[in-house]
Amino acid sequence: QLHLVESGGGLVQPGGSLRLSCTTSGANLRYYIIAWVRQAPGKEREGVSCHSPLNGITGYADSVKGRFTIVRDDAEGIVRLQMNNLRPEDSAIYYCAGLRGRGGVSDVVACPLNAHFGDANFESWGQGTQVTVSS
Repeated sequence: QLHLVESGGGLVQPGGSLRLSCTTSGANLRYYIIAWVRQAPGKEREGVSCHSPLNGITGYADSVKGRFTIVRDDAEGIVRLQMNNLRPEDSAIYYCAGLRGRGGVSDVVACPLNAHFGDANFESWGQGTQVTVSS
């Protein structure tokens, strides 16, 4: 079972940057789809970014394309989300989630190019880290 712990959240001004980290343990990260998901008060959970290693697919929500980048280091067991040019609407609790990849169409469903995936697809979740963008 993959265990996940998020860190790196905090308070930043609009236009600033943050780098979130998802530290994993308990399984070989190499085979896992990893997603970043956020939830703001009164909003549904939103897929932000994902990477599917067996299919080689990286997905981003339209709202973060060109600003956020997902980076993974499987040997270190860490997946990061670099967030640049942050906006107030980016404020949310950010979670990382994992799902063992299978190498088939289910991996595409779990990590599409637009990161529009369902929470039920993921079997492991971290505790979340708060990101607040405000002046």
